[in-house]
Amino acid sequence: MKEYWTSFASLLGVLAFCQSLLQVIFPPELRFACLKFFNRVFHLFSSYCYFDITEIDGVNTNELYNAVQLYLSSSVSINGSRLSLTRALNSSAITFGLSNNDCIVDTFNGVTVLWEHVVTQRQAQTFSWRPLPEEKRGFTLRIKKRDKSLILDAYLDYVMEKANEIRRKNQERFLYTNSRGGSLDSRGHPWESVPFKHPSTFDTLAMDPVKKEEIMDDLKDFANGQSFYQKTGRAWKRGYLLYGPPGTGKSSMIAAMANYLSYDIYDLELTEVHNNSELRKLLMKTSSKSIIVIEDIDCSINLTNRKKNNNNPGARNYYDSEMRSGSGSGSGCGEDGGNSITLSGLLNFTDGLWSCCGSERIFVFTTNHIEKLDPALLRSGRMDMHIYMSYCSYPALKILLKNYLGYEEGDLDDDVLKELAEVVDKAEMTPADISEVLIKNRRYKQKAVSELLELLKTRAERNLKSGSLREKNSVDIDDEEQEKRALESPKEGSEFEEHCKKEEEDEEKMK
Repeated sequence: MKEYWTSFASLLGVLAFCQSLLQVIFPPELRFACLKFFNRVFHLFSSYCYFDITEIDGVNTNELYNAVQLYLSSSVSINGSRLSLTRALNSSAITFGLSNNDCIVDTFNGVTVLWEHVVTQRQAQTFSWRPLPEEKRGFTLRIKKRDKSLILDAYLDYVMEKANEIRRKNQERFLYTNSRGGSLDSRGHPWESVPFKHPSTFDTLAMDPVKKEEIMDDLKDFANGQSFYQKTGRAWKRGYLLYGPPGTGKSSMIAAMANYLSYDIYDLELTEVHNNSELRKLLMKTSSKSIIVIEDIDCSINLTNRKKNNNNPGARNYYDSEMRSGSGSGSGCGEDGGNSITLSGLLNFTDGLWSCCGSERIFVFTTNHIEKLDPALLRSGRMDMHIYMSYCSYPALKILLKNYLGYEEGDLDDDVLKELAEVVDKAEMTPADISEVLIKNRRYKQKAVSELLELLKTRAERNLKSGSLREKNSVDIDDEEQEKRALESPKEGSEFEEHCKKEEEDEEKMK
C-alpha cells in the first residue's frame, strides 16, 4: 500500500513538472495565439457564421436582446425542449423563453437558423457605480454563410417587428379621460387613466357578420398600412362614425376595436375642455396606437347651425369660428362657464395639422342623431367610415343566443328559429333590450327563448298597430342615403335637417 502511494506521488510530480515545462515552452500568450489561430482555421472551413447578441452592451441594455427574447416567447418557442415562464410587470400574459444554454431552430423565408441562449458567470467585479449582473447573458445566432446576405437584415427587422407586436399585446391597456377642469395630474399630464378591462370582442359583438368582417378588415388594413400612408402622403389616422338608436352597441364596438388592435382608449369629455388651445394640448398628450373617442358628440357641444347662417346675408362660412354656446362671439364666454370650443377647432382636431402630431390614431365619434351633426364634420378625411348600428337583426340575435345561453344554430328547433327570424326585424328591439331578457333567464334556457319570442311578437304587433312600419316602408330614402345627401352641400344638409324635423312633428301629431 505504501508503494502504491509512493508511485502515485511520483506520477503527480511528473505531471507537475510537465505542466511547468509546458508553461515555460508555451507561455499563456502563445497558447492564446494558437487557440485564436485554430478558431480562425475552424471558422474558415466551417459553413456557418455566428452572431453574438449580449444582454448589456457596455453599460447600456441591448434593445436587440430584449427583442429576440420577446420573439422567442411567441409560438416558435413552444417547440423548444426546455422553456422558462415569465410574466412582466403590467403584462396581461405569460410569456415563454429559452432556458439557460438551451437552443431552438427557427425558419425564415425557407432558411433555417439556430438560436442559442448562452449564460456564463461573470468574473469578479471591482467597485462600480453601476454593478453588472453576476451572470452574463446573450443569444448566439447561427446562420449558414451562403444565407447571410439573403436574410440577415430582413430577419432581424422581422424579429424587431414581431417583438413590438408581442410587447403591445402583452402590455396592459388603459382607458384615459381628460382631467376635470383641465387640471394636471402629479406627472403633469392632462389625462387620468384606469386599466382597460372591457371584455367585448368582435366574436361577442351582436352585429351582422358581413358588416363585422368588413370593419375588421378595414381596421387590419389601417394597422398594417404604415408604408401605404407614407407613400400616399396621408396622415396615419382614420375616423369612424358610429350612429344609431341607443342600446345598439356603439360603446361595445369601441371596446371591441381596442381589444382587436390592442390600442389604448382616450375618452375625450368636451364639456371639460375650455378652448381650442386646450383641445390641441390634449391631442398632443395622446400616444400613438390609440383610439380617441367622443361619445354622443351631438349632446356634448352645440355645433354650428348653418341653417341659420344661410338665412343671414352676412353669415360666415362653416369654417368660421362659432361658439359652443351658440352666441356667435369669437371671444366671448358661453353660458356653460366660459368654454369656447369652436367647430373650426374641432375640425382641426380631427383633420388639421395638429391631428398629425402622432401616428396610428383612430378617431371615433358616436351619436344617436346623425342629422344634428354638421356635414363638414362627416366628410371623408374626418369620419372615413360611417357605421350604422341598427336594431337587432336575425344574425345578431343568433350571436346573443350563443353568448348568453350557449345555443348554437342547430340546438334550437327549426320552427322556433323560423318564428324568431320572422318577428325580430319587425319588433325593432335593440341588442341591449334582448340581452336583458336573456341575462334574466340565463339559468333557464327554454324559458329565456320562449319569453323572448313572446316579447318580440308583442313589440312587432305594437309597431304594426302604430303604423311605424308602414311609414318606414313608404320612405324611399333610407338612413344611409339621407346621410350621403347631408354630405353633399350645406344647403342640402339643412334640407336634411328639415326633413327629419318634419318626421318628428308627424310622429308627435300621430301620438
